[in-house]
Amino acid sequence: MKLGKIPEAILKRTVLNQIKHRREEVLVGPAIGEDCSVLAIEEDEAIILSTDPITGTVHDIGRLAVHITANDIASSGAEVIGIMLSVLLPEGTVEAELRDMMQDIEGVCDQLNIEIIGGHTEVTKAVNQPIVTVTGVGKIKRSEVIKTAGALPGQEIVMTKWAGLEGTAIIATAKEQELLTRYSSSFIDKAKVLMDYISVVPESKIAREFGVTSMHDVTEGGIFGALWEIGTASKVGLEVDLKKILLKQETVEICEFYDINPYMLISSGSMLIVTDRANQLVECLQEAGITAAVIGHITDGNDRIIKNGEERRFLEPPKSDELYKVM
Repeated sequence: MKLGKIPEAILKRTVLNQIKHRREEVLVGPAIGEDCSVLAIEEDEAIILSTDPITGTVHDIGRLAVHITANDIASSGAEVIGIMLSVLLPEGTVEAELRDMMQDIEGVCDQLNIEIIGGHTEVTKAVNQPIVTVTGVGKIKRSEVIKTAGALPGQEIVMTKWAGLEGTAIIATAKEQELLTRYSSSFIDKAKVLMDYISVVPESKIAREFGVTSMHDVTEGGIFGALWEIGTASKVGLEVDLKKILLKQETVEICEFYDINPYMLISSGSMLIVTDRANQLVECLQEAGITAAVIGHITDGNDRIIKNGEERRFLEPPKSDELYKVM
């Protein structure tokens, strides 16, 4: 198998088909496009759980790890309470590196009012670069849980921020010397600073007030992958206008430099929101300083179509993220 996400067919056949639902407390379990599990704890409350490792980069790894898991939980509409950390370090790591990583992690936790509630830290020969896995815990009223699978025909799709923003920042940081052969240092700095937009917690809080039925943060596989996952989870079709998908010029330039597709580049920090009140939601997000646009709508059937002027093509299941071609 290639680097990145396991292909959907293999994931269904080899992993999901073997997992059985047996506990009534489990309200949402593993499925295509679902990033969080949901557990009932009281009659009207649920616990939201999500876990993710950071494997595609070593830069800003602690900060990224917390944001990615917090984003997953926020996409379910929940408030993040705490995280558990698993930190695996290669032999030869010095204490100062671990200290800096933990300072980054605690800084994000302070920003989002999250508590580190446990974890495990180890130096091991099993890895050749640091691996940080974060498991997040959130809470929500059971009636307010928002699933990726909630999209309905006739609703519109709102996108926040920009496609490929996380991948752009990772590449700009890791490949700075290569990029300097074509671009100025100020251009590369603009690309790096996109990492400051990695959290989708602010837009999730606003979206909850608009009666949204589906939220999905855009991660590995990029905007195309996230659109596919909404369609698969909700068993619906969709039609999206390529020209309305938001892109930063830094992303366009860097993707051209490495001959990769910005719409298939990891995009944490961007969120897809499905709602009946798309234009109102966009206005409210923009008033809060969050870039957003309506990029398409949900349709009956299973056709997932990307429109580019007169051209129409069918969206395909997500493949290995474009980041791996560069990193």
